[in-house]
Amino acid sequence: MMLSEWKNISVVGDGAMGTVCALILAEAGFDVTLWSNFSLQATDLQDNRENKRFLPGLKFPDNIAVTADAQVALAQPDLIVSAIPCQFIRGVWEKLAKYHQRETPVVAVSKGIEVETLQVSTQIIGDLLHDGAKVAALSGPSIAPELAAKKPCAVVVAADDAELASCIQQAFSNDYFRVYTNDDVIGVEISGAAKNVIAIAAGIIDGIEGGCNAKAALLTRGLVEITRLGIAMGAKAETFFGLAGVGDLVTTCISTVGRNRSAGEKIGRGMTVDEVIADTHSVIEGIATTHAVLKLAEKHGVDMPITRAVGAVLDQTKTPREAINALMTRELTTE
Repeated sequence: MMLSEWKNISVVGDGAMGTVCALILAEAGFDVTLWSNFSLQATDLQDNRENKRFLPGLKFPDNIAVTADAQVALAQPDLIVSAIPCQFIRGVWEKLAKYHQRETPVVAVSKGIEVETLQVSTQIIGDLLHDGAKVAALSGPSIAPELAAKKPCAVVVAADDAELASCIQQAFSNDYFRVYTNDDVIGVEISGAAKNVIAIAAGIIDGIEGGCNAKAALLTRGLVEITRLGIAMGAKAETFFGLAGVGDLVTTCISTVGRNRSAGEKIGRGMTVDEVIADTHSVIEGIATTHAVLKLAEKHGVDMPITRAVGAVLDQTKTPREAINALMTRELTTE
């Protein structure tokens, strides 16, 4: 596998992150095919040459083609970027898998845990492809509108195959997007998924005007319980103190445009979960992920009090203030 041999890259998923990836790779000189699951949306993107729904004003260069034809999208790429929200990966890739060429690697950029199977993105895709298919994960603090505006950003690509990770690193990296490599795929994936749960909690704190002290405590203790879960699942502790861990956690908990933090803020201000979902035009991964993380915590015998508190608020068995009070009055212990 050599990066110099890569010419065509397909991106499956036309949301904000999929579109940004397509733009970055096209800027790097690759011929990019952006696949949409919806034919009308594909036609609109191809005709208008911009994603008006998620990233208005950013025109597509000539080397981005848009299609809803899976056979066309997966006919000859040297790399596939999967930007499908985690809870929809299985349904979409069940349709795409028959067109996948055995030797074509896939890099997943979605962050989440499938509720039914408790699998992360790379595991779901790997299950549906040919035996031996190479699947990597690209993750880290990467708010799509900032990345689209070419503001500095650093992330990590994780793969069992070091050569594949290096090729993806080189393909994506430029003067505003820096990619590091990592071999801890499960650690990077759990970091990216579980931080969305903590981001909902951060938004709740903002919604009730809980203050900076509360949010600092939340991020610190939230990182502790994410790390605890990751280690129980075989991840490396140091991964959680890198870009995919603390880096992504900080960004997601402070960004004013992040879906998960914004959802939490609306809940903190009194909206129900159903109202928040109806008020948001993109997928709020952290809502489903909360329940998946709680199942994983039970399975691995890991204590995750913040995640439990978020789950109670989402299930409406506790109000935000009751959940915070329960956390603050737990039995005192050492750090």
